[in-house]
Amino acid sequence: MLPYLFLFAFFAVGALMTSGKGVLAPVAGADTDERHWVASTGFMFLLGVAMIASLIGFRFEVGADWPAYVSMWEWAGRVSLATTLERGDPGYFFLNWLAQQAGLGVWAVNLACGSVFSWGLYRFAKVQPLPWLTIVVAMPYLVTVVALGYSRQAVAIGFLLAGLASLSSGGSLIRFAVYAVLAALFHKTAVVMLPLVIFSTNRSRLLAIVGGALLVYALYASLLADDVKLLVKNYIEAKYSSQGALIRVLLCFIPALLFFKLHDRMQFDPVQKKYWRLNSFAALGLMVALFVVPSTTAVDRIALYVLPLQLAVLSRLPIAMPGPLTA
Repeated sequence: MLPYLFLFAFFAVGALMTSGKGVLAPVAGADTDERHWVASTGFMFLLGVAMIASLIGFRFEVGADWPAYVSMWEWAGRVSLATTLERGDPGYFFLNWLAQQAGLGVWAVNLACGSVFSWGLYRFAKVQPLPWLTIVVAMPYLVTVVALGYSRQAVAIGFLLAGLASLSSGGSLIRFAVYAVLAALFHKTAVVMLPLVIFSTNRSRLLAIVGGALLVYALYASLLADDVKLLVKNYIEAKYSSQGALIRVLLCFIPALLFFKLHDRMQFDPVQKKYWRLNSFAALGLMVALFVVPSTTAVDRIALYVLPLQLAVLSRLPIAMPGPLTA
């Protein structure tokens, strides 16, 4: 418990110290002392993210899926590369195969996954007005529960966060699509976020619809088509239920309500505003689905990809509702 509390406190203190500044690069006109201060906070911020990656990578018997991941790693040591890549989520199983070939333990796979997740989180936080606060928001659930418990989904979310950062910095839809494909190689369900990005861009609506439909279909045909029946059987027909699913959906639902109330004060650019609006509608839909879909586990898994909404909205509350520390 102490490592988690330490990391949370580390970023919380950083958020308080950088309140009202929130930048990771020297600003024009800043004096030498301020530039040194900003550079030092940037280093400390990067150090904190590296500690998150280490915590994820070197964990032992942490997370409900730990036995399953150990089993996957052991299996990868008994089969050929071709057999490994034929299994679902080829990116993740390729990592396991590489670790086995190098004589490394499951910790190497976890460290690689944790590094990708932390890199994506770092890139996403950097393009937010208050980067330290963004990580503070991520710590209780996205880091402590998702990244430490669901390795494959964590990598997928890491790539999606990096893609969103690229989009926020003026990157193209094609570039985001590359990130989405990489995410889908580690967990196929990540493709569900691609349509939200397509409809958020300022392109021709017709071109967006046609191009988006073709791309989503290509990803579906190559990554999901063979597994749809299995997914339906495992999640819908089996009526699996996740304890705490309501609480986890609320983690998306509450930020969605805040977005609808305060989005005009949160300094989102037009593309970001469209994207987070669609995410907010998705969060509302997940809340309804929780009481309609037979499997709360299916809803719970999709909600993982809406969690970045929590980071984007809650980290901007000091901007939307400024107080004495941010005024």
